This record gives sequence, structure tokens and C-alpha cells, in this order.
Amino acid sequence: MVNTILESTIDPINLKKLTAVSNPKLHAFIAEAIELLKPSKVLVVTDSKEDLANLREMAKNGGGEIPLAIPGHTYHFDGPNDQGRDTFSTRYLLPKDMELGESLNSIDRQQGLDEIRGLLKNAMKGRTMIVCFWCLCPTGSDFAISCVQITDSPYVAHSESILYRPGYEQFKKLGPNDEFFRFMHSEGQTDENGCSIHWEKRRVYIDLIDNTVYSVNTQYAGNTVGLKKLALRLAIQKASKEGWLAEHMFIMGAKGPGGRTTYFAGAFPSACGKTSTAMLPGQTIIGDDIAYFRKRGGRVYAANVEQGIFGIIGDVNPDDDPVIFKALQSPGEVIFGNVLIADGKPYWEGMGCRLPERGINFQGQWYPGKKDGDGKEIPPSHKNARYTIRLDALANLDPELENPQGVPVGGIIYGGRDSDTLVPVEQAFNWTEGIIAKGASIESETTAATLGQHGVRKFNIMANQDFVSIPLGRYIQNNLDFAKGVKNPPAIFSVNYFLRDENNKFLNGKLDKMIWLLWAELRVNGDVEALRTPTGWIPRWEDLAALFAEKLGKTYTQQDYVKQFTVRVANLLDKFDRVEKIYRDKVPDTPQIVYETFAAIRRRLQDARSRHGDFISPLEL
Repeated sequence: MVNTILESTIDPINLKKLTAVSNPKLHAFIAEAIELLKPSKVLVVTDSKEDLANLREMAKNGGGEIPLAIPGHTYHFDGPNDQGRDTFSTRYLLPKDMELGESLNSIDRQQGLDEIRGLLKNAMKGRTMIVCFWCLCPTGSDFAISCVQITDSPYVAHSESILYRPGYEQFKKLGPNDEFFRFMHSEGQTDENGCSIHWEKRRVYIDLIDNTVYSVNTQYAGNTVGLKKLALRLAIQKASKEGWLAEHMFIMGAKGPGGRTTYFAGAFPSACGKTSTAMLPGQTIIGDDIAYFRKRGGRVYAANVEQGIFGIIGDVNPDDDPVIFKALQSPGEVIFGNVLIADGKPYWEGMGCRLPERGINFQGQWYPGKKDGDGKEIPPSHKNARYTIRLDALANLDPELENPQGVPVGGIIYGGRDSDTLVPVEQAFNWTEGIIAKGASIESETTAATLGQHGVRKFNIMANQDFVSIPLGRYIQNNLDFAKGVKNPPAIFSVNYFLRDENNKFLNGKLDKMIWLLWAELRVNGDVEALRTPTGWIPRWEDLAALFAEKLGKTYTQQDYVKQFTVRVANLLDKFDRVEKIYRDKVPDTPQIVYETFAAIRRRLQDARSRHGDFISPLEL
């Protein structure tokens, strides 16, 4: 039956490409998709340069992208209501005997399958079904996971060819019982601009039983580029069973004295400084978004799941982000999403130049003061406007990107948007307290990267809340247990780039984050002492002053230091009270050590308050 469906729908050239992958599970998946979606044609994409070039041409010729003046550059618009990850319509499909906890969005598996398949039925009539093979992490490594993507959007397929490693040849080596991830997407009916019309019927459903993700009536890459956050959900489930970690983290190389490189991983909620940290001047980047972690020989290693960046473009300019900005202005394969277009060029807010008075954007023709149907002024570029680019276009690419062993991790950083509580950088006392008090206690103000209200302080465990596909208590325990057998676990730090003063002005400059990182690099290698606070180790003023002078040519005064590194006891107590309440109310399987750690921190804070008051100057420590 499977062979009959494949042979009756796929032409001989593409059928030969497909059957060269002799995996019966793959063939069954493709046949099922053909029966459901009813495409008029099936295109199988291999790793060949010709096939990947054909994807680019399809995208430019009515497939969701339009060429720009600079060779290789294109732009893409999502509809006005399709501008971010839809956390409301993204759900796990769970059988009746499976429970993730009320904090994770789920639906009965059979009910969800019936709904999503109903929306996908006949969705590709008159269209080409594109079948792509990609690989998460370097091919041939113990990190690697094979994936197959089905889509009717050349834009989605082209985006994936930039972001992920070709996986056709690796797929051919899979055994009949080897696992792989499956993704099925249709943009649904589109308007004259190629945007999904029925966004109110947008669905992104994740079947953990079958390692399959379905999405429909959406084009925004966070909902459709399956190997990104959707695959992260599948990987977290797989990692939990197999004893490794899949995290929402960058990987970068921090440069220490004598040409030393120390590798850091870092987790930040979207639009909180994650990519800009991974791209700091003078340092090297391996990845900006998702990392897998494994243990070997008593050490922790990490690899970048991707080979490209799908980054927020707002405020990318030649002063603050020189490497990215240069790459975005140079010939090469780049997709600009939801920016302002004028005279064949892309523009975005914060790019460091005056924007045109006229152009087109995600809402159509644009001019200053134009308002949407609700009377709100339309910005020239969307707050969540993006760029898609390969990492090898960047001058600061770390040479270890494709190392199949990954890179040894010296430190882990957790960050978020926090205007009034955490100091700019602090090291946890140990792995356990770092995971619990730094990672599992993240609160951050919401941003434009997800749909919904902005500026609300939101709990976001490990900056991974939206993607965790196992009970949160087990997720915390997996992270705690990961350090077992590791001789010197990575040091764990919190950072906060968004601390404000009493006049609501930021206390950090945009490039100050480099100093916090480089101090962490010195700490990992035992080069500097630190001051003990109730919640961790903070820098000494003289060490920061030396780094500011050497790296940024700035004078860092004791007054600046005191403003930034004062311990705000009352705010910290409030924070841990809020977070603990969430665990007690929402996470019934929370490990007891979480509550014990919160209690120990609370005792230390109360003791410090009795001696110093609610505000403790670092000069008193």
C-alpha cells in the first residue's frame, strides 16, 4: 500500500531520491502525508548543491521571498497576526495515561490528532509537497539527530537550509529501528501577499509519542521551522530518557589572558540579550539559540544544534553589533523578515540611520503615523522583525562549530529582564544552587518575541518554560543529576543587563555585558577573588575597573559599582517568595531540595538584613 501511494504520486527522479533512503518508517510517513495533504507534486531535497539552489529559486519565485538589491538577500513578510511564536495554540498531544503538569499546554492526543489532521486535510491540493532532510548538531556525532520536514512553503524549506546541516546522507545510514524526528507543515490558504489567511485556525501540535510536530495556517518561522523550538521539545523528552540535556542556550568562546578560550553556554528568554551576548566583540560564537550537552571523561561538552541564526534584528547597528551588522550589509544568503523595505533595501528600528518616509512592511504600504484597525500606530519594522543567516558568514565564528565532540563547557549563564532585583553578574556557590536559584528561578519581563501582552514579569524556568516537554520537577532533577560524575562542573552565573535606577534609567551600558562575561571567564579559571553575598559571589570593584579600562577604554567608578552591585535584600526575598509559590502551586513533583535551597537562601538574606538593612553596599562586604 505504501509503495503504491509513493509510486502513483512521485515522479521517477524524486522517487529514486526517496527510495535511496531505505527506511520503512520514513516511507510510511511520506505516504501518510500524501494521502492526507493530497499534493499535486512531491519534491525530494537531498544534500546536493543543485537541490539546495533549487530551494532558493523556488522561494524567490512566488514561494514567500522577494529579492533585494544586495545579491543573495531576500525579504519575507508574515501576516499582521502571525508575528511571533503562538504559545496559546502550541500544544502537546498526550495519551490519557501521560501527564506533564498544568503548567504545560496539552490536549488529549486523539482529539488533537483529529483536529490537526482535519485542518491539514487536502491542504496541498494544487501545490508541491517539499520533503527535506536535515540534521540537528554536527552530522556523524553522538549529538546528531536526523529529521525529515514536509512543507508546502519554499520559504520554510529555504530557511531550514540556512539554519540546519544537510541530513540526507546521514538519513541513508539509519537502521530500520533508529529514531528520527518528523515535521509536517502547511501554510494553509494564503492572500495576495503570500501570508496565511486563517491565522485564527493556527495550530502547532506536538506528538511526543510519535516524535512528530504538525503545524498549519502559519508561516512565522518560530511556528513552522520545525527543527527550531519545536524540535527542542522533542529533544528534551529524548534527552530525559537517555541522560543528556537539551537546552535553550547559546555557546560562545570568551577570550581570557594569554589567548585562552573558555566556552560558555547561556540561557536567556527571547529578546533579553542572548544573541548579543553570543556575539560580543572580540569573542567567538558557536551558536546563539539551542545546545545539546553530553558528558565524557568527567567533563561536560556542548554542541550547537544549528548552523545559522534566526535573530531579532531590532537595534542591530554598527556600534553595538558590528559583526552581525557587517554580515547583514554584505552579499550572501540572508532572509530579512518583517522589516521595512524601500528602494530594494531593508530597514529596521535601531539600525543607526534615518529610516525612509515611505516603504512597505508587514501591514502593507507604510508611512509615519499610519495606524492599524485598532487605532495603534504601526512601526516601520515589527518589534519581532528577524534575520536568517548562516554562522559562517560571521567574522567571529569559532573554529570548533563542526567539531563532532562539541566543546568543553567552563561556565553557564542565566539571564533575563529584571529592572530592580538582581545585580549585573553573580556566581552561584555551587552547581545545585546555580541550577535552582539562577536557572530554575528566572523571572523576566515579556517581550515581542511571543504573542500576548508585553512587559509582564513572567516565571521562565531555565529560559526554557515554553519548550519543556516533561514534568518541570523531573526537568529540574535532570539538570541537578547531570553534574554527577563530573569532576569540576561548569560554574553557574546569573546576569542582568536591565537593572534600572530610581529615575528608570538603565544602569548598564550595552557593551558592559562584555565585562560581566570576561569577569566570569576569570572566575572560571581561578584568576580573581570575589565578594560573598547571601546569594552568591560578586566581583570586586578593582577587578571590574581594570576590565573596563582595558576592554572598553572606560573609567568605572566606585559610584557606578555601588549602584549596580548593591544587594537589594527585600526585593530578593520577594523574588524567592514568588518563585517558591509558583512551585508549590503549579509543580507538584518539585524536588524537595528546591525548597531546602530557597529556605537556605532566605535565611542568609534575613541574617544579612538584620546586620546591614535592606540595601547592602558591596563596599560593606
